[in-house]
Amino acid sequence: MKTLPLLTGLLLALPATGLAQSELPPWEPDEPMVVTADFRQTGLFELGGSISVIDGETIRQRGATHLETVLNTAPNVNFATGASRGRFFQIRGIGSRSQFVEPMNASVGLIVDGIDLTGIGGAATTLDIEQIEILRGPQGTLFGANALAGLINIVSGSPTEVFSSRLELGAGNYGTRSFEGVVSGPIGDTLGYRLAYANHQSDGYQDNAFLERDDVQHIDEQTFRGKLRWQPNDDLRVDLTTLYLKVDNGYDAFSLDNTRTTLSDEPGHDRQETMAGSVRVNWRAHRAFSLEALLSRTDAEMEYGYDEDWSFDGFCDVFECVFDGYSSFDNYLRGDRNTTLDLRAISNTGPGETGWVLGAYARDQSQDLEREYTFLAENYLFDYDTESRAVYGQVDVPINRRLSVTAGLRREQRDVDYADSDGAAFQPDEGMWGGKLALEYRTSGGGLWYALASRGYKAGGVNSNSIIPDDRRTFATETMWNYELGVKTRLLDDRIDLRAAVFFQDRDDVQTEQSLVEPIEGDNCPCQFIEYKTNATAGQSYGLEAEINWRVNRHLTTFASLGLLESSFEDFLNFSHVNADPETGEPYDMDGRDLPHAPNYMFNLGAVVHFSDRWSLRLEAEGKDAFFFSSRHEARSNAYEMFHVRLGYRVARWDLALWARNLGDETIRTRGFGGFGNDPRKGYAVEPYYQFGAPRTFGVTARYDF
Repeated sequence: MKTLPLLTGLLLALPATGLAQSELPPWEPDEPMVVTADFRQTGLFELGGSISVIDGETIRQRGATHLETVLNTAPNVNFATGASRGRFFQIRGIGSRSQFVEPMNASVGLIVDGIDLTGIGGAATTLDIEQIEILRGPQGTLFGANALAGLINIVSGSPTEVFSSRLELGAGNYGTRSFEGVVSGPIGDTLGYRLAYANHQSDGYQDNAFLERDDVQHIDEQTFRGKLRWQPNDDLRVDLTTLYLKVDNGYDAFSLDNTRTTLSDEPGHDRQETMAGSVRVNWRAHRAFSLEALLSRTDAEMEYGYDEDWSFDGFCDVFECVFDGYSSFDNYLRGDRNTTLDLRAISNTGPGETGWVLGAYARDQSQDLEREYTFLAENYLFDYDTESRAVYGQVDVPINRRLSVTAGLRREQRDVDYADSDGAAFQPDEGMWGGKLALEYRTSGGGLWYALASRGYKAGGVNSNSIIPDDRRTFATETMWNYELGVKTRLLDDRIDLRAAVFFQDRDDVQTEQSLVEPIEGDNCPCQFIEYKTNATAGQSYGLEAEINWRVNRHLTTFASLGLLESSFEDFLNFSHVNADPETGEPYDMDGRDLPHAPNYMFNLGAVVHFSDRWSLRLEAEGKDAFFFSSRHEARSNAYEMFHVRLGYRVARWDLALWARNLGDETIRTRGFGGFGNDPRKGYAVEPYYQFGAPRTFGVTARYDF
């Protein structure tokens, strides 16, 4: 972290410069951020819980085209690649890290404009996004089984009352080019619309020496959003949202030499076509309560495939090998259809009055898979259907004008119907519950102190591959208690926004990914790796999350976030860990080891300087501690610090920017394997292999508002 103190000193010194000495105009606080994910649209500083809101301006200034580019601005929020994008999310070290044969059983919910896209992280593009809300900790009352770790709620722009439109073009190194267009306005007195389209392309950051190509990890993503809003009167509003996403990305990420140069003869792919929509109705049915209804439907087709040997046919004719090489390709064709219906009644109450919510929820999901694999005599198929039904309620009771209590409870029933081409069939069902109890105290200065206890749950499931022993074909429900203390306040005449929380999480029956190693031919590797899920006895984590924004004056704004996290397994004997003894069957004792994808620290630090009404400069640093990639091997990411800069110029309706990310050209590991060998030149000796994040990138964007 040699360069971090230098940048930190620069940012801290900015207020002492001539910019800070200018005469301060009368201060007008920014409009308060409103969190839309909760039962009521509530101000960020009025809602108890550890929540980050990433606004549209931050998304734009970071040049983000996908959620993965902005997640590191939020403390204790991480992601995993293993695909063309970072589409697997973790909050406080909890979340999915990959998907192969198994159905998705998510720990982090993903909602986009009311559409349930949980488990389909590749759909989290940032076209016309107004804000991203990240709720940390279990959302057992609010969302149920798919939000054990938390919830990511993405909100795009709404129809406007007057006509508006914009066009944005961008270009950068590695063949990066992008287009985005938005048009919005009224159709009549009661009806408005908004249409948005974006296309983002890049050659990617990998070279393929065998094929002599530099675009095998290319990005090609198209997103279309459409919205209609009908509001015939003050008591009724109907919002209709549609989403179409088409992704045709390359996937050729791993090299036998752990470099950005691959030798694959069959580069992989990461494709997706998603059509989705939602209808939301808000009706003030009575002076005492309102009714809300949200119906969403998602239909996604995904294809994910990769060159398993990471080499080419005849590899050992060119290189000297200890063992003969092999050649194989693994391809997964997956369908995901999901329908949700959420009905709730919400009291119309004012400050200091008791408020309540009563609701019913239904979720039907159908997942199917066809696996095409070189060493399978026939393609492997499965169908995995789940039905979830829930009832929930929450009550907010004021004790006095400053102190209040919130209590929520959710009861959910889940039924599963699973069948595969190996003849296996399972029909498990289970009942689960979650909720929260919170105490909130509001100070005379408008600050909020809160203490809460919340319980979340994650449904059990089925392991698909028939090679897995019968006693490991199913895994149990995971539960977690989360305890949290936090403060949200404004200081210095509302120039400083401060949010901080400490938490402790206690997990039972921790669901964790494991693997079996099976030789492809004979008794020695090369091997195929059978992913499956099992339950560790328990796990714990505790930490701190803090975010601060300081509007120093009309020229300068600074911001920072910090996440600290300590996590560990408890009483977990891991039979599939690389250090388990294959001869004696002695497992590897994981007791006390960090959870995967749980860095001990992460931070984001920066400033925006407005030199004039036209010129601005954004300086930013982010960093993360090293962390384990998996619970079955010892491969780790590398600790890093990364720096970004953006120089903006605004005149009339034009907004121009030069930008650069990862100025130091840091090589950052975003995915890793450590329990096998894949190089015949080394006799398939076990060694770690890594996928890398983006190197130094730079470019220019131009935006015009009509």
